[in-house]
Amino acid sequence: MSTDDFKGPEMTASTSPYGYRDLDRPAFWKAPFSATTYREVGFVLTGLPIALLGFATVVTLFSAGLALAVTALGLPVLALLMVSARGLGALDRERTRTLLDTEVTAPAPVRPARRGFWGAVTARLGDAAGWRAALYQVLMLPWTIASFVITVVFLVVGWVVALYPLYHWVFKRYLDWPGYRLFEYTGSKGDYHTYYITSPYQIAGVSLIGIALVLLTPKIVHALTGVHRLAVRGLLGAR
Repeated sequence: MSTDDFKGPEMTASTSPYGYRDLDRPAFWKAPFSATTYREVGFVLTGLPIALLGFATVVTLFSAGLALAVTALGLPVLALLMVSARGLGALDRERTRTLLDTEVTAPAPVRPARRGFWGAVTARLGDAAGWRAALYQVLMLPWTIASFVITVVFLVVGWVVALYPLYHWVFKRYLDWPGYRLFEYTGSKGDYHTYYITSPYQIAGVSLIGIALVLLTPKIVHALTGVHRLAVRGLLGAR
């Protein structure tokens, strides 16, 4: 009996409990330069406009459907909401597959019990997968915004600070500063205080802080996208 006999049907030696492969994860020192990391960064950056579109679509159609619920027109609008939510969900499943290396099985298609327009409408209204997809668009917008901001801040600040020794000379040449001005303030007695990064030890220390941020960024982005993986599997996958 091998150790693989103890693994569940969804698990393999190269798969995490959340459905993505772990053996292809780059080493800690190589992660900032790996394609895996930048695919995850790409997922986060492209996710914001898609999340905004999805949220606006779901909220608009849901509000319009409720407003028209007193008439027969509200039902087709809500059915359109289900179709749109499923389409947006399919887009996020595909992004998750290609950028996060996570396969998520699509829900079964809607099969109307009756023929005709109203049969299709009522079938859509009873589509649990469509309602879950709509809920996904609403719930994930705040997390997508937070993921975008955190990723951009760490990515930009990390590299800017890490590469500071390369452009240290710019401040003296163009701003007449001895180095980057970290802060300045005037005390309560009118005395002026300023602090510049000037010595080789200070420059090296700043660069080391930046390198630490650069190395931590892939871990942070991976954790942020882990929430997206769980949400896609839980709300956009088959049941």
